Amino acid sequence: MPHTSARTGIPAHPLDNPAYDSLTGAHARFAEGRGRVLRYQTDVSPWLGLPADPDATDWADLAALAGPGAEVALPGVRVALPEGWEVTFDMEGVQLVDEAVDARPDEEAVRLGADDVPEMLALVERTRPGPFLPRTVELGTYLGIRRGGELIAMAGERLHPPGWTEISAVCTDAAFRGQGLGSRLVRAVAAGIKERGETPFLHTAAANTGAISLYESLGFRLRRTTRFLAARVPEHSAG
Repeated sequence: MPHTSARTGIPAHPLDNPAYDSLTGAHARFAEGRGRVLRYQTDVSPWLGLPADPDATDWADLAALAGPGAEVALPGVRVALPEGWEVTFDMEGVQLVDEAVDARPDEEAVRLGADDVPEMLALVERTRPGPFLPRTVELGTYLGIRRGGELIAMAGERLHPPGWTEISAVCTDAAFRGQGLGSRLVRAVAAGIKERGETPFLHTAAANTGAISLYESLGFRLRRTTRFLAARVPEHSAG
C-alpha cells in the first residue's frame, strides 16, 4: 500500500522514494532499522530509506543507526541536512522508466550467482557502474556475458518498490565496448521483470548524456530528476 506524504496528504508514487518502498516491501529481509529509518544490510547495498519528510527524530535515529562519523548514502533527499552533517557527495541524477522497451531474452546471457561474485566485483572495479557489494547479487536477477570464460559484461536488478524493479550495474569491460552488449543485457533483464508483471526503471547521472541517450533509444523515458547525496554523521551526534 503506497505511503502518503505528510506534507501534501497525497499518496506517493513508489518511485518517489524507491529505497524506502523496497525496504518496507520486497526487500524487507535485507532491512536494518531504527524508528522510521531503514537501510540495507551493509554488505548488500549502501542505500538507505528515509521517510519522505524526515524530522529531527528521524535524523537522530539515522545517526544512531550509522554511528558517529559514518558516511551514509541519502539518495533522492532534497531537504536541508541538520546542522553538523557534512555533505561528502552530491550529484544530480535522472530516473527513467520503461515506456516502450523491446524486452527480450538473450541466448548468450547467463544467470550469475554467489559463485560469480569475485568476477562481478572485479568487473565493477574496472568499469565503475556504481555501488556493487559482496551480497548485492541477492537483490534480484543478474545476467552476464562471458567471452573465453571471462565475465565481460553484466546487468541486474537492484531496488524493488511495489510493481517496479530497477535495472542496475550495467557495465561492459572496456575491451568489448561498442558491441551492444549492455543494450542486450538491459533488454534481457527487462524481459524477466516484465514477465513478473512489473515495470523496469533505472537511474543514472544527469551529466551522463551518453547513457541517457542510449536508454532512451531502448525505450525508456525520463520520469524525473533526482539527487545522489552522501553525508557524514557528526562525530558527536546526539542520536
